[in-house]
Amino acid sequence: MSSTHIFNVEMTCDGCSGAVERVLNRLKGQGVDNVSISLPDQKVSVTSSLSADQLLDIIKKTGKKTTYVGTE
Repeated sequence: MSSTHIFNVEMTCDGCSGAVERVLNRLKGQGVDNVSISLPDQKVSVTSSLSADQLLDIIKKTGKKTTYVGTE
């Protein structure tokens, strides 16, 4: 079952949000259904069947400071 997880990710530019988007989009069809990124709010919303911890680890691979906010 999929749920939407919200993360605060320290992103300062389009390149930062692009890196996060790329790493998550690689998992489309493998647990990630949808990715939505708001650069001004520094929020990443991921609809996925993966756990919040798994997604957090994936986003952290970009080197960005990331915190889990909760589900939508």
